[in-house]
Amino acid sequence: MTNVILVATSASKLKAYDTGLWIEELASPYYSFLAAGFDVTVSSPEGGAIPIDAASMAEGFFTDAAQRFMHDGTAVGKLSHSVKLSDLNLDAADAIYICGGHGACADFVNQLSLKKAIETLYTSGKVVASVCHGPVCFVDCIKADGTPLVSGLKVTGFSNTEEEAVQLTGLVPFLLEDKLKELGGNYEKGDDWNSKICVDGNLVTGQNPQSSDACADAVIAILK
Repeated sequence: MTNVILVATSASKLKAYDTGLWIEELASPYYSFLAAGFDVTVSSPEGGAIPIDAASMAEGFFTDAAQRFMHDGTAVGKLSHSVKLSDLNLDAADAIYICGGHGACADFVNQLSLKKAIETLYTSGKVVASVCHGPVCFVDCIKADGTPLVSGLKVTGFSNTEEEAVQLTGLVPFLLEDKLKELGGNYEKGDDWNSKICVDGNLVTGQNPQSSDACADAVIAILK
């Protein structure tokens, strides 16, 4: 069976700002991967319960997939008992999909277990995917030749204008769009809050929460 690891933040705060996982960004790929017949493991840096950003369950953001997830005992169980990144069996994984939410900005940078997982799978030709703020973890990752993971590749992620719109530019460790460009990535963006994905070899990225479905579909298309 095809095995996919879904990675979410363990951080409930970004400095003093209450945050966590943007639940849509895990719920949508979770059900897409299950529908494709894949086995899904939910993981996080610390393991155990994954905090959810309350804003992602507010009216207008609490998508059908997210609502279904929160009423699904098996799904909530996986969210409450996530596997610690350092305990993952990477040999059994066919893909890793890193979810966002501003919590990712707090604990995905300088996260050695996540760096190892991404580099191991990417170098092995497995699929590495991430959406929204998830790609903050790529800044620490390198290819086998020592160059930045995103160098020379088409990538996307939460844009500068979207960060400005949510008024958190001063809290994030860096602007993701700027950082991906700085590392040599060929950054692409769509209109704010519209679905936009990039696929370059076995690297798949999505710009924002609205890109979760398309990002998961792109992963499935590669794995099928």
